[in-house]
Amino acid sequence: MANALQIITDEVYATRTAFEAALADRSMNFEREAGFALQILGSNDYALKIGMGNRQSVVNAVTNVAAIGISLNPALKLAYLVPRDGKICLDLSYMGLVHLAIDSGSIKWAQAEVVYAGDAFKRLGYDRPPLHEYDSFSPDRGEVRGVYVVAKTVDGDYLTTTMTVDDVNAIRDRSSAWKAWIEKKRSCPWVTDWSEMAKKTVIKRAYKSWPKTQRLAAAIQHLNTENEEGLAEIAERAPVNVPAPNVPADAVLHAGETAAAKGVAALKAWWEKDLSEPQRETLKGHLRRLKATATEADKNRTIDNEGGREPGQDDDQQPEAA
Repeated sequence: MANALQIITDEVYATRTAFEAALADRSMNFEREAGFALQILGSNDYALKIGMGNRQSVVNAVTNVAAIGISLNPALKLAYLVPRDGKICLDLSYMGLVHLAIDSGSIKWAQAEVVYAGDAFKRLGYDRPPLHEYDSFSPDRGEVRGVYVVAKTVDGDYLTTTMTVDDVNAIRDRSSAWKAWIEKKRSCPWVTDWSEMAKKTVIKRAYKSWPKTQRLAAAIQHLNTENEEGLAEIAERAPVNVPAPNVPADAVLHAGETAAAKGVAALKAWWEKDLSEPQRETLKGHLRRLKATATEADKNRTIDNEGGREPGQDDDQQPEAA
């Protein structure tokens, strides 16, 4: 393995020029990040073997560290190099995503938490953080109910995104790592660290309502495409009639249930109105519930929702990264 490590070392140091040209965060240092990369690969014989079999993936992963602007420092627990699908991939933790969002100026802070059956959880509106009360020292808080993230913007607003266990597991089931576990019993973070992956998943969904920054968008795009984390969620699609804009805020809260009872097309019609992001989130919840009881006839039509094409987006348009 000593010879293999030397070969990988040469490959990593050959990326210096590309690394420095791609740097999104000029405070990062190539020598330090190269050292962290070799420390990670050198301490894992399987990762080193994969790296030897696909040296270009090592080069790509190290270059992505620079392009996204995230450190591999093990002490920070922001990002890692992991073997996946015959290549070495750059992976980010949920803490890494929050770090990028704060460092790039998208938000002031964010906190993601898992909610259990024994917890008290209540959303208090769109301008206040949620209420989450629980006993930190309880040995058993019950079954997991869901996960949420609350972020504070630079303007002082609070943005809260929630996902149920079923929402999270639907994303999990589409990821390449989970599929490998099901098919080959190859362990993955969804098996060993479900809570951490759930937090990461809800942050990736929440970022679409956060102020956009290039570094955060690049990180999400990388995770969803290079790492195949399954965030391109496909729902039902139906014909559309576009109603008049400027719908009163209260109308959506009451009309959503009525539209859901009429089917996908009715929800689609409401979507096309001039709605705020919170109102759209309300409709998305109705759509998810409707999908759970959709008929086979409905399933022949698709509306892209949350992470793929939004309702009304043409087939030839590229979906937004989840």
